[in-house]
Amino acid sequence: MVAQARGASGDRRKWIIGIGAVVVVVVLVIGGVIWTIADRNQTEGQVINPGASTSALAGDVTQKRDGVVAIVGKTGAKASIDVYADFLCPICGEFEKQYKGQVEQAINDGKLQVRYHMVPLLNERSSPPGYSLDSANAALAAANAGKFLQFHDALFANQPQEGKRGYDKAQLIELGKNVGITDPAFAQTVNAGTYDQQLNTAFQQIENDPKLAQDFGGGQSGFGTPTVTANGSIVSWQDPNWLTKVLG
Repeated sequence: MVAQARGASGDRRKWIIGIGAVVVVVVLVIGGVIWTIADRNQTEGQVINPGASTSALAGDVTQKRDGVVAIVGKTGAKASIDVYADFLCPICGEFEKQYKGQVEQAINDGKLQVRYHMVPLLNERSSPPGYSLDSANAALAAANAGKFLQFHDALFANQPQEGKRGYDKAQLIELGKNVGITDPAFAQTVNAGTYDQQLNTAFQQIENDPKLAQDFGGGQSGFGTPTVTANGSIVSWQDPNWLTKVLG
């Protein structure tokens, strides 16, 4: 009887321990799911603050839209570059951190004109998809208002992580207000996705342009961001002196 009682007690203890272990696992799984969702959606409800990142352009620098290209520079600038980038691209963000000051100084000095091509290369890489296209469309709307670079710099300074939530249209519209856009056409253009089709069409052409193809090694080649060109040729922006060479 004693042996049987001990056996019953041991089985009950094992059963309780087993249930406890299951509860712990369930709690950990639920906690992990909650943390994952919160981490993925960390941009939700955030105000995109232009802060000190906003460019300080000279008064005679022109910012305008030409099709799906934003052009920034002074009239008569001798050098010109084309920059192809995606607002979600982390390497594009690094490019901006490294060279933003030099590029904008050259623009202010009247030495450089920049043609910005914001492309939806990573449009499926945000959660939900669509941020690359929404932000590119909004940036063109900002160019219409003469505020492209301020808008552009703020998005890169507050760049979302690839694979996670970007910023929604309401947040992009709020950023426009914060960089000084007052024209109601800006919000209308953002909400309507006015330039979406043109951006997608232009991107297809860019992807298939052999002049923009790069060698990624391992037999891989194609278009990638960021890409910088000058006089129709790709510039190796990894060279810290690339801009000096472009300016001559």
